[in-house]
Amino acid sequence: GMLAVLAVVVGLVWVQRGGLSGFSTAAVGVSVPGGVSVGGPFTLVNAEGKTVTDADFRGRFMLVYFGYTFCPDVCPTELQTIANALDQLGKDAARVTPLFITIDPARDTAKVIGEYTKLFSDKLVGLTGTPEQIAAVAKAYRVYYAKASSSQSTAYLMDHSSFIYLMAPNGKLSALFGQGTTAKQLADGIRAKIGGT
Repeated sequence: GMLAVLAVVVGLVWVQRGGLSGFSTAAVGVSVPGGVSVGGPFTLVNAEGKTVTDADFRGRFMLVYFGYTFCPDVCPTELQTIANALDQLGKDAARVTPLFITIDPARDTAKVIGEYTKLFSDKLVGLTGTPEQIAAVAKAYRVYYAKASSSQSTAYLMDHSSFIYLMAPNGKLSALFGQGTTAKQLADGIRAKIGGT
């Protein structure tokens, strides 16, 4: 309802107004102050149409990005950064599962998101779900998203926040990377958190 939307927007404003800026962790992105929860359980659908949950990824680091396949610029740029960072990680990349979660489930079916993620990396796992499932995971990760226009046509854009989340094997937030992070910065930040070589 409106309160949930308000809570997400308030969280986003807090992030955008520098709520994260004072919590830098030695060039490993930015971390969230204590008491602010980011992440949580989710139930979504993968490119094969199978139901997956956050529990399926326990024991591994998750690199999570929210966006949509019709995104004209930000999403492709960030996904290419993720793909390049994974390449730079070499063998350490095997310890990280990159997830692309759509915020546009109406158009991003399992088949569509599966074909899209392959354009960037075979390692990238695309996830979709019902509007309710997407709303729940977006709320857990404090992701803002909304249709940019009220048009009912299929040619609409989505407004959304753009962060890359590194989640630890226990499902807790390990690092948060803002839009514009380079592949090298992302790879270095991930390596510092996973203890790679």
